[in-house]
Amino acid sequence: MRLRLRACIFAALILAPPGGGWGLGPAGAAERAAPPPARPADREAIAVAAAGHGGGMDHGGGGAAGPGARAGGPRLCLGFGPQAPRDIAVGWGRNRRLFSPAPPSTAMNLCNIHFHAQAEHKGPGFNIYAGSGEHGGWQCNETPSLTAEELRDPTGGAGACGGLMPGDSVEVHWVHSSCDVAPGQGLGSCMNDACRNPQLRVESQVFLVVNDPSALDFAEFSHGRSMVNGFHQPKALPTGTGTPVEFLGSTTGPAHDNQICSPFQVTWSVRPQCARLDIASLHRWCEGNTSREDHAHGVRQLVTAPELLAPIR
Repeated sequence: MRLRLRACIFAALILAPPGGGWGLGPAGAAERAAPPPARPADREAIAVAAAGHGGGMDHGGGGAAGPGARAGGPRLCLGFGPQAPRDIAVGWGRNRRLFSPAPPSTAMNLCNIHFHAQAEHKGPGFNIYAGSGEHGGWQCNETPSLTAEELRDPTGGAGACGGLMPGDSVEVHWVHSSCDVAPGQGLGSCMNDACRNPQLRVESQVFLVVNDPSALDFAEFSHGRSMVNGFHQPKALPTGTGTPVEFLGSTTGPAHDNQICSPFQVTWSVRPQCARLDIASLHRWCEGNTSREDHAHGVRQLVTAPELLAPIR
């Protein structure tokens, strides 16, 4: 019964009209029309404009009374599994709807690569607050020390990644599925008619994008139609940024918050330090890739309620 219910949830969400977050099919017009990642000085204005999350079912209800209520705020969407993003340096959590961790990514199929601006998770190497709202999040600690040349836009504002600028922090997600699938667009590419209830694992790395050809080239981490031991895999995953922090969570994106939880179960592996990435290489990837991604996605604000978090073991 539980498996059938989860399968129904997957089917319903895939068929739903695309909205402001990653994963439920091609990005909708509302997301494509969203403003580009903003400079820190603009964050507060964007936060006011992007305060709403676009409707949907409020699983937590309104008001402060009743089960799940928190003093001074609306009810939490209790009853769902653990949520993400989170502060990976804080290990506590009280969500008891746990599930088995997904296999290692090397034993699963890469099904999508996408990125968010700024970082959704908070970590030791990316803990500069970039504001609330869809284009808030967290920035790499080295951001204030960038030089004028590193901040110069080599495309003059015409890059293929839709508004991405040097000095932005991006959190890249390599999504892997237990289904027999190939990389494609959105979460729908991570399942098929024969496999509607996959295990999901997301490998995550936060990059500080800079104008520097000597920085990392994103092509090294793309799909490139590579197969390893019969599984679709990226050419490589980033190394040298610390041991990934693994925990149980959910999908992310601005369509969800503390009142509207994601029903998807995801095993996360988030690297704790930033890496420098040449912005020109990311623009080249946005010009054409197997995930058909061409812009940064918005962020879900940090989940801090212990009732919505799984403990990090």
